[in-house]
Amino acid sequence: MPQEQAPVPGTDKRQAIESARTDTTRGAGIRSMQQLIQLRWIAIVGQLATIAFVHFVLGIHLPLVSMLTVAGGLAAFNLASLVFWRPRQEVGDAVLLVALLVDVAALTAQLHLSGGITNPFVFLYLLQVALGAVLLPAWAGRVVVAASCVGVLYLVASPGPVTLAADPARGIADPYVQGLLACFLLTTVLAAVFIGRIARILRDRDARLADLRQQAVEEEHIVRMGLLASGAAHELGTPLATLSVLLGDWRRMEPFTSHPDLQQDLDEMQTQLVRCKSIVTGILQSAGDARGEAPAHTTLAVFLDELVSEWSATRPVETLDYRRELDADVPIVSDSGLKQMINNILDNALEASPQWVGLDVTREGEDGEVLRLKVSDSGTGFTAGTLADFGKPYNSSKGRPGGGLGLFLSLNVARSLGGRLAASNRVPNGASVVLELPLASLALPGDTAGENDLDDADDE
Repeated sequence: MPQEQAPVPGTDKRQAIESARTDTTRGAGIRSMQQLIQLRWIAIVGQLATIAFVHFVLGIHLPLVSMLTVAGGLAAFNLASLVFWRPRQEVGDAVLLVALLVDVAALTAQLHLSGGITNPFVFLYLLQVALGAVLLPAWAGRVVVAASCVGVLYLVASPGPVTLAADPARGIADPYVQGLLACFLLTTVLAAVFIGRIARILRDRDARLADLRQQAVEEEHIVRMGLLASGAAHELGTPLATLSVLLGDWRRMEPFTSHPDLQQDLDEMQTQLVRCKSIVTGILQSAGDARGEAPAHTTLAVFLDELVSEWSATRPVETLDYRRELDADVPIVSDSGLKQMINNILDNALEASPQWVGLDVTREGEDGEVLRLKVSDSGTGFTAGTLADFGKPYNSSKGRPGGGLGLFLSLNVARSLGGRLAASNRVPNGASVVLELPLASLALPGDTAGENDLDDADDE
């Protein structure tokens, strides 16, 4: 029987990013349709006001029934569009093209009934062309241009029931000149407002897609790092075991047995070796090649206390100012990825400030649904460039190869859990890194953040 093919690392993440890209494009389409609907309502009101002014004030007799029928049909189309598209999230280019072509057809009909090519509002075709150029791809924009040209040629070739006289020599007193001014004002205002809005929608979409593309690149980078780390962890198993055996032999040999200082050095070496084994085990567990147990069920307070105790015991920190202020404890599921993320942040603070590291843990939000960890140090702080590119790979001021990966990995783990990671400088010196995670992402299956709270008798 054929063997099942193993999933490619990162495939699910790439599929999620592609889905987010599609959702972003759809969101821009529906927002553009909403702008067209709003613009069409303004056009209908403007048509009715212009028809009434020309017919009753200027005394130019227009075919009111036919023109009101066109305006009523356009209003019915706009109402149907509003009802149909409001609950939906997807609007494609073809739909936007059809909507613009309906607007071009309605404009052509109204102009044909009210003076044809002699109507000064003929320049409203330019607004339709501009909207098509902004909203649609190149091929669809050319369709709108072609439709507008056909409309103008139709007005030239087929005079309507009304002919408007023009006498530009009269200046502002001439109705044609007045119409030109009104058309110019209307076109410029609508173009500035609505095309500006649409352009902003498209810029937001492009910015979102750029962020997603950057995230995809970072995820691919993490996948490659994970493969390399997993391979290195497998290879490190044998030399670590050999070192453990050698240390055990040295404990029983001269001159180590007769020198307490050497025995103390061996104890320290053994402690660091155990730590290396623990790191290798964590890498293999995270890669799905577990040497230990599955992610453990524990509580938030117990998890944090054990993490802090282990970290302070294996790092040369002089003072760890640990403050846990939780109103109530909650059950969570801990895994090596979550633990390593917090350790990475603490390690960075320790490297900047070996004398003092602060860790403040609180629950934020109305119902305490957000876990907030603030890691502080008393070092020199982040540079402006490091803060601007915070979370990017190899963004480090330490000047060594591979620097800056700890915070990069921590940021991506936080993002995968629905959280966020932010950095800032402290006054007068030092830096702070704040990690915020929704407790729902750490909760036991079937639990929600805030439920099944446990009494935390040992809060500090």
